[in-house]
Amino acid sequence: MRRHKRVREKVFGTAGRPRLSVFRSLNHIYAQVIDDEAGRTIVSASSLKVVLPPSDEEVRGRPESVRFRRSRAVGKAIAEAALAKGITQVSFDRGGYLFHGRIAALAETARKAGLKF
Repeated sequence: MRRHKRVREKVFGTAGRPRLSVFRSLNHIYAQVIDDEAGRTIVSASSLKVVLPPSDEEVRGRPESVRFRRSRAVGKAIAEAALAKGITQVSFDRGGYLFHGRIAALAETARKAGLKF
């Protein structure tokens, strides 16, 4: 909670550059693009609503966990939804989590899909 509070003091979303906020639970991951000036969520995506792409175990030679696949799918979904609304740049709010694992997977996929941060 202290890490999250410290990050939130520094990361602020505006209309021109909204905040991409990430929340990670044990099994799922959620992302929102938020305009803090207006106090509203512009777009959101979660692993509860996203259809998982087929596994690429054969291509990489090692199995990938369902949680990582969900994170990548949410990253792609949030980037596509933001780009559809005309948002290209965001401030990344990792929510106090380390930039590692599922958080990094979501961020990398969102970057590949076209978001800049």
